[in-house]
Amino acid sequence: MITPSEVLETNHMVEQENLDVRTITMGISLLDCADTELKTCCDKIYNKITTCARDLVATGEEISREIGIPIVHKRISVTPAALVGASCCHTTSDYVQIARTLDRAAAAVGVNFLGGFSALVSKGMTPSDELLIRSIPKALASTDLVCSSVNVGSTKNGINMDAVRLMGNIVKATAEATRDKACIGPAKLVVFCNAPDDNPFMAGAFHGVSEADTIINVGVSGPGVVKYALEEMDRHAREESRGKREEASFEVLCETIKKTAFKITRVGQFVAREASRRLGVPFGIIDLSLAPTPAVGDSVADILKCCGVEHPGAPGTTAALALLNDQVKKGGIMASSYVGGLSGAFIPVSEDQGMIDAVSAGALTLEKLEAMTCVCSVGLDMIAIPGDTPATTISGLIADEAAIGMINQKTTAVRIIPVIGKGVGESIEWGGLLGKAPIMPVNSFSSQRFVDRGGRIPAPVHSFKN
Repeated sequence: MITPSEVLETNHMVEQENLDVRTITMGISLLDCADTELKTCCDKIYNKITTCARDLVATGEEISREIGIPIVHKRISVTPAALVGASCCHTTSDYVQIARTLDRAAAAVGVNFLGGFSALVSKGMTPSDELLIRSIPKALASTDLVCSSVNVGSTKNGINMDAVRLMGNIVKATAEATRDKACIGPAKLVVFCNAPDDNPFMAGAFHGVSEADTIINVGVSGPGVVKYALEEMDRHAREESRGKREEASFEVLCETIKKTAFKITRVGQFVAREASRRLGVPFGIIDLSLAPTPAVGDSVADILKCCGVEHPGAPGTTAALALLNDQVKKGGIMASSYVGGLSGAFIPVSEDQGMIDAVSAGALTLEKLEAMTCVCSVGLDMIAIPGDTPATTISGLIADEAAIGMINQKTTAVRIIPVIGKGVGESIEWGGLLGKAPIMPVNSFSSQRFVDRGGRIPAPVHSFKN
């Protein structure tokens, strides 16, 4: 049983170490909103979201006041829209209308974001899937709160290279469509391999078809808490070494991260249970990801530096990140029976001041970030690249990340922002949790012949488990 006093013990983490509950996300099934008439479908979507989520924001704020822990965002995830609109959407404009309906509903209930303008195409695209994908640039340009995702591969199905090729064009077109908004469109668009059905984090959240009608998922975060714990660990180790400046061993390092992740997850567990009880909605999962923010001291990069690398990108970085990711999971699963989503360490460049500093120092490159994604929660995340980067190069980056996810049986993703009119050495700023990003160089050699082949990369041999 989790008690309020147990949560209150973590108040110093809030005051000194940037502990927060990053999001309470309500998942809502829209399968019963499908209709052959577009207007009827949109009306059903609006009515269901505004009915189910009408108390979500107020409940989150109430819990936050009572326990003294910030709940930064209240969000909604919905059934992938390509499934809901299949019977009534016959043009890309029809899907844009659904996106605008989702946006109106999200604004009406006061949430920060709504995810689920999505398509699942790991093995092939239906006409509805393709229409939705082609509507993404206009949909994201004409909405404020809607987030989009496309799953192009899985360990079981392989990689749909036709979808990968198309998504390179869509990412570029979305940047063009939102050029007057600092090219923010691609920041709300994620391309996945092995996308989870219960992810509470944006921009990749959607409500999987195997989920209940409504569900509460909670995403916790606490990079600053882990950093503080590691600093204290090494301080004690140096004191005990009587001036020899010896630092803690890897065994102590791992144990410290694991214990800290346990405490952070217990906070999320309490919030999730309370939100579930008060809203009368089943509790789904806790996503125990370490999600950084641009705030100083709230950085995954700083944790890696505490582990011993001078800057993220230095030799040893991938090993340090692998250690961190594994211990976060081990600590989290001891604190909650229902851990899901992504659950690990995020490495978004624009949202982590330490990552920005590492890029600016020349320590961290796109290629090193790709290597790091082999062992962390997601993939190439919130990375700004030159606006003249070819769409086929973006497709090549997506294919590389999808291959890492497919072979390693893990979630990988790409959220890359081509900044139209800007090049390497410049930067772009979005503010808020999205932060700012230096524009990183991209390998200039072509991948066009590869991505233009079309078809599917088959599933790996270890996918055959039946």
